[in-house]
Amino acid sequence: MSQAQTANDLVFESPGPGSWKLDAVHFPRPVTRYWAETHPEPFRRGFSDFTRFYGMLIDTLDTAYPNGFSYTMMRPAAPEDVPSRLQRAEEVFKGKLWREQLREWDETVKPASIAAHRAIQAVDPDALDDQDLSDYLARCHEHHAAMITQHMRFTGSAMIPTGDFLAHVGAWSGLPPADLLGLLRGAAPVSAGASGELEQLVAAVAKDTRARELLDSDADPAHVLEELRALDGDTGSAVSAYLDLVGWRLLDGFDISEPCALELPDVLLRAIRIAADGRTDGGSDVDELISGVRDKVPEEHRDEFDELLGEARLMYRLRDERGVFSDIWASGLMRRAVLAAGRRLAASKRINDPVHLADATVDEMSALLSGGDTPDADELEARAKYRATHSAKQAPPVLGDPPSPPPDPSGLPPAAARVMQAMGIAMGEMLGSSEEEHEGRVLRGLAASRGVYEGPARRVVGPSEFDRIVKGDVLVTESTSEAFNILLPLLGALVTDSGGLLSHSAIVAREYGIPGVVGTREATALIADGTRVRVDGDSGEVTVLG
Repeated sequence: MSQAQTANDLVFESPGPGSWKLDAVHFPRPVTRYWAETHPEPFRRGFSDFTRFYGMLIDTLDTAYPNGFSYTMMRPAAPEDVPSRLQRAEEVFKGKLWREQLREWDETVKPASIAAHRAIQAVDPDALDDQDLSDYLARCHEHHAAMITQHMRFTGSAMIPTGDFLAHVGAWSGLPPADLLGLLRGAAPVSAGASGELEQLVAAVAKDTRARELLDSDADPAHVLEELRALDGDTGSAVSAYLDLVGWRLLDGFDISEPCALELPDVLLRAIRIAADGRTDGGSDVDELISGVRDKVPEEHRDEFDELLGEARLMYRLRDERGVFSDIWASGLMRRAVLAAGRRLAASKRINDPVHLADATVDEMSALLSGGDTPDADELEARAKYRATHSAKQAPPVLGDPPSPPPDPSGLPPAAARVMQAMGIAMGEMLGSSEEEHEGRVLRGLAASRGVYEGPARRVVGPSEFDRIVKGDVLVTESTSEAFNILLPLLGALVTDSGGLLSHSAIVAREYGIPGVVGTREATALIADGTRVRVDGDSGEVTVLG
């Protein structure tokens, strides 16, 4: 179909020829005008970089945002590029080319990105005049676009070793991906919110009576964080270092419409408090799990099993690190600059709320700061209201041509077939949801993270509601991003509508060791806020207890 119409009378035109698929996993709600204009081209460049690096027969993934919803379409490699890509695929597994990118990430890219983030973060946008603030917005925007490309450049290295592990070990053992992915737990500390800065903070608080008193106080959370920063010695330095690391990252999602950690000081403070109290290691039984799966692998393949598992565990952390240290931080810095400009425009009654400026394009932001009068306050408010009142559930799953089945890799040379199979499996496990029918009070999803937990459901539509979460709640939401890891200490379990076993929601739940069921399709519609539920991360079932 070339267009579709939903119950709310939104008309969806196909962005162009081909079959365009809705991405409700990464974007469960409409995006801002800023994101819709910023994201597609740098995303396309980064995607093309990684497919070329791995000799894939895909060129890139086009993205478009009809009515603000994310749609993607895969473009095949040009026929003239196929021979060189087949030759490149021959080198991938022989040379373990992902290790080359991991070295680049650890030694060059990640440190340079952190330095660039910190340099931008060191500027106080509120202290700039209008022209300098406009220039600063442009600087943040350029940086954000570069970080989107960077995020995508490392996609293959983050996913191909994992997909290859699932393909081979699944065939040898007969075990489902849910069982096999548990073997990767503990390999991605950043997915559980770990950092050297947090470790230093926890150690400093343990030795500082005043810091402990502040953490336990009922004072205003923003004030408590500032008081902790101001403490003398190691404690104040450790708190400042941690807040400087995580404070201006988005708490969830990728768009500048989502709040940063410092915008929800209560949630951030409670997460710090729980970290200071200590927690059990969610990956403590991983050696036992590995041994159990290895026993199911035929003896002639056990050395290969060890190698495949080692490579998958080596690269697993890159799945979330490439976002946390790239565009999630850069997006937060852009939001910080936009809010500074928004406060200025709201103070002069040019817009109704500082956060509404996030719904302007970069050119519109600059024009408003320069004295322009479009878009006006009502238009920006209407854009924000539209995003807040619409969901990807209202958008058709496909625009344009009907989807065709993925190409059969069996006709390709072995190396190219292996690359394409590994990436195809990983993408399927990232984006796929359960297709099992629900039954009565039992919802069926994908068993993402082991364990069983009962607690009250906390239904939230986005990060702005995270301050409603109480320790021990079961978060029920559409999906989450890797930046959500900061809030995991508050949760007893996690349930999502969208996403598969390699979605960020699933990864962070496994790394933190809380039960998780993802890809239920309808949990947010069928589970009322406050309802007591049982989350069975072993079976993939969520039972509404009442």
